[in-house]
Amino acid sequence: MTARVPFEVLEERAAEQRRQIHESVSELRSAIRHKMDVKRNAREHLAPVAAVASVLGLAVGWSLAGIFVRD
Repeated sequence: MTARVPFEVLEERAAEQRRQIHESVSELRSAIRHKMDVKRNAREHLAPVAAVASVLGLAVGWSLAGIFVRD
């Protein structure tokens, strides 16, 4: 009914699967390290973050000044 697979073949398959899992985990670690690199992220996103902070600061300052200078 069922074919018997030799023990050696099963060991080889298990070893190959372990290698694949190890490679996947290594790739995942590398990708996470790349995504979480603070210096790289700061370098890449400094201008947009500074622009958004400037606009928000201007808007908050304008609205606060408007509260105190109402006619």
